[in-house]
Amino acid sequence: MVQAKSWILAKHFDGFPKKSDFQLQVEELPEPKDGEVLLEAVFLSVDPYMRPFSRVRMKEGDVMIGTQVAKVIQSKNPAFPVGSHVVGRCGWRTHALSDGTDLVHVMPDWPKDVSLSLALGTIGMPGLTALFGTEEVLKLQKGETLLVNAAAGAVGTVVGQIAKIKGCKVVGSAGSDAKVAYLKELGFDEAFNYKTVSSLEEALKKASPDGYDCFFENVGGIFSSVAIQQMKNFGRIAVCGSISTYNDAAPQTGPYPHLTMIFKQLKMEGFMQSRWEHKRPESLMRLMAWFKEEKLKCREHITNGFENMPAAFMGMLQGENTGKAIIAV
Repeated sequence: MVQAKSWILAKHFDGFPKKSDFQLQVEELPEPKDGEVLLEAVFLSVDPYMRPFSRVRMKEGDVMIGTQVAKVIQSKNPAFPVGSHVVGRCGWRTHALSDGTDLVHVMPDWPKDVSLSLALGTIGMPGLTALFGTEEVLKLQKGETLLVNAAAGAVGTVVGQIAKIKGCKVVGSAGSDAKVAYLKELGFDEAFNYKTVSSLEEALKKASPDGYDCFFENVGGIFSSVAIQQMKNFGRIAVCGSISTYNDAAPQTGPYPHLTMIFKQLKMEGFMQSRWEHKRPESLMRLMAWFKEEKLKCREHITNGFENMPAAFMGMLQGENTGKAIIAV
């Protein structure tokens, strides 16, 4: 028997999450049955999608949704031997029982000098989101100009670097001067702090007077409305997230540039990386190769201690992290 801790949704969020919305519970897990494995979390992911998913896919008392890198500590499933590492949608738990259907092995031959935490970031779902968004949705071409917002986050940092690998001009926006400086370190051609510019429209025009071929959208709200006006004819927009709206008690309403979409004949497409699950193995190998070649750099915002998951989650929603937000158990 193993003592397992988990964070549950004690109360649905009313606007921005509060500490009292979460509750830590402890339970004893039984021995795994035939076909099952017992997992012990090593790293847990903290992601923006957890906020809207909690609204539409969870009820009070459910364990918080989330992904983790875990070690198999007991196994009655030959596909997952003891000592192997997996990525699983196990939620906010220190230990979990699984029949293996919700698990994938960490990429084969994972380099010993690379932290397994990257399987939740650059060499994981955020990296795949960036790759598929730029290649499959935007079909980004050499010489084009790309705009990405929330550019210092787990997805945005990879988007910008992939675009530079492909020979594109990249403009990024972020929420602090330190984050803007980091984007410059990563090779972004232009970057600005959207919180301090006097005019978002003027900042976008100054960064790329000729406009934008592609826009990787993570923020939504007013930023989206202003950015769409700066698109070139036949521009493409990949909608990955809308973090500016996640904590709204009611859906945002307001002006939306429909005529601009029509007159410029823009293409806008929402997506999730799971659409290209069949390309996952080869795509992870590409991301790892770029990382080892130092074409992809990454920064992690690591919080130690499972007990600090709610604080890390709320901090991520407030933009405290640069790069991927991770919990080290």
